[in-house]
Amino acid sequence: MSSEITNPRQRSESPGPFEQLRLAKEIILTEANALLNLANNLPPTFVQAVEAINLCTGNLIIIGMGKAGLIGKKLVATFASTGTPAHFLHPAEAVHGDLGRIQSNDVVLLLSYSGETEEVIRLLSSLANLDVVTIAMTSRPTSTLAIHSSVVLELGQLTEAGSLQLAPSTSTTAMLALGDALALVVSKLKSFSSMDFARFHPAGSLGKKLSRVSDCMRPLDQCRVAHQNHTIRDVFIESQLPGRRTGAIMLVDDSQCLTGLFTDSDLARLLEQKKESCFDTSISHFMTEQPICIQDKKMLSEAVEILAERRISELPVVNSQHQPVGMIDITDTVALLPANESDRKSTIPFPQQHED
Repeated sequence: MSSEITNPRQRSESPGPFEQLRLAKEIILTEANALLNLANNLPPTFVQAVEAINLCTGNLIIIGMGKAGLIGKKLVATFASTGTPAHFLHPAEAVHGDLGRIQSNDVVLLLSYSGETEEVIRLLSSLANLDVVTIAMTSRPTSTLAIHSSVVLELGQLTEAGSLQLAPSTSTTAMLALGDALALVVSKLKSFSSMDFARFHPAGSLGKKLSRVSDCMRPLDQCRVAHQNHTIRDVFIESQLPGRRTGAIMLVDDSQCLTGLFTDSDLARLLEQKKESCFDTSISHFMTEQPICIQDKKMLSEAVEILAERRISELPVVNSQHQPVGMIDITDTVALLPANESDRKSTIPFPQQHED
């Protein structure tokens, strides 16, 4: 006689694909509706919290336990990157010496949906002794956390998503959204600009797009430059550079000011038309006069926009005297192009600057 052992997890049938999608939609809608309700019923104390953070001369300290703590860490990153110095303090570590990180000119944001989280509550007397402004983000104004805080941001009674309605989901989503709103409104009050944002995001495509042209261009010693009166043959002999080269030669006059551009496409066109005899003619007769260019102090985003709109491959960079100082090459900025332009670049090469 054999006995069959049944896994408790297999006692009920697993939901099929359709039911899984329905459950996922239900979960997302539960959280979305909570956010919509929060947006339509923002606590009046939101303005007080914004003012406290905006006027803070120290740091914003964010405290939370468990899932709320993870939200707190994300909010620290958002505040810090948008102009508000912020740090996360783990409540369990706080009572073992890390309270020394908090100064009287700091503002403390405490996250606890129930308002009764033990690790957070036991910090309240110490925070009162430090005489700091405390902001509580919690579900109800009658919780222990709310009663002992300077400002209360009430989230209201929320239903957690999922069939069990137990795991922090809707509540943490609401905390994240309200925290983002705090950070970005404070950032607006601080007149935080795109240039400020660039200073805090120097890496990656975002930082590159928000940087200046002079920070990302190919410097002059990596570019091909020649005098406009030289012959085409001499220009190509003189402008040889090791390594990867740009597809254009910048041409200058006696004052070293940019007067024209001669591209590899211009050279190919002469060859196709069997005009090799022109190689011993001044390149000024075949160059693109007054080519599109950009000043070195402009934002790289402006250069990318010019490359995309004008459909060109090289963009000379000039200083205030209109002297070439570098070159922006399309291959260096493909990742920063608008999505439709980047997709098109993969199949259709950008033409180089020239006059037909």
